[in-house]
Amino acid sequence: MSEDEYSESLETEFRKTQGALLEDTVRLLAPSEPLRLKPDHSVARAIAAMVQNRRAAVVIVDDADRLVGIFTERDVLTRVMGAGRVARDTLLADVMTPAPETLRPDDRICFAINRMHAGGFRSLPLVDDAHRPIGIITVNDVVRWLAEIFPEAVLNLRPGDRLRNPAQMDAG
Repeated sequence: MSEDEYSESLETEFRKTQGALLEDTVRLLAPSEPLRLKPDHSVARAIAAMVQNRRAAVVIVDDADRLVGIFTERDVLTRVMGAGRVARDTLLADVMTPAPETLRPDDRICFAINRMHAGGFRSLPLVDDAHRPIGIITVNDVVRWLAEIFPEAVLNLRPGDRLRNPAQMDAG
């Protein structure tokens, strides 16, 4: 593929991506069913559920199943381990993020990206009209979506392009 053909292909893919960003809703990200726990459950229980289900977060719900908080892997590091707490002795109510920012199924993906970027979030709960959690949108969901709609630039490198050695990259 010549340089001109490659550039033209990227331009076409960019227009497709731009349209998808402005029109696609978070529903298309196929958010995973959230793991639900109560505020009086232990951090150890949350960590076990996250590890067992390979999830980055659990949602915290009240007795009516309405969202009251979120607990993420970042919380494990900063609010539990970093604070010298013992996971089995710490309640989620003490270390969760209360009243987290949320998304609705009909929110556009560009809005989700905006909220994730502006708030520094890697996971955002998706809620219904009664504020019950129905999914969690993650950065990985967004990256997967981008790879699906922009495969030429995301999944392929043109000849001569080189990736940095992952061992030489910083932590992010």
